[in-house]
Amino acid sequence: MKTALEREFIACGRGARPMYADDAIQLIPRAYYANIPHLSNAKCLIFDIIDAESGNVAGELAIRVGDSPCMFYLGHIGYHIDPPYRGNHGAFRACSLARPLLKSLGFGSVVITTDVDNTPSIRTCEHLGCTLESVVDVPGALQIEYELSTRKRRYIWLLNP
Repeated sequence: MKTALEREFIACGRGARPMYADDAIQLIPRAYYANIPHLSNAKCLIFDIIDAESGNVAGELAIRVGDSPCMFYLGHIGYHIDPPYRGNHGAFRACSLARPLLKSLGFGSVVITTDVDNTPSIRTCEHLGCTLESVVDVPGALQIEYELSTRKRRYIWLLNP
């Protein structure tokens, strides 16, 4: 059974309405997956990050709810910003806007992983106030299955510091 929050996510997505917004971006729900088998039946809520000025899709924010061995390397939050929209703190803004959603989903903290050489993503994590937990080697099978790099930086973001 879906929660009220999940129903709201789905309704906003069907209506192409922002669920969260600030003066620079909007988060419009794009896809909801209730049970992803290869992620130990985790849920996934995917948002399009919309540039408020142009109305164009500027990137994506994925929120994964659950825990599994592969989530250790994927993290609870995944994001990307498309090249024309980089340099405007879009990932930081998207994560910040999603904070109330994460809390409503029961998270006190979340894991965000980055490639060891992804300086913009590392800066996003630092700007959010995340703590670097560790740098880990990604098992070969997961590198292939999820197209992951060989090493990941694991950050912990405390939502209620």
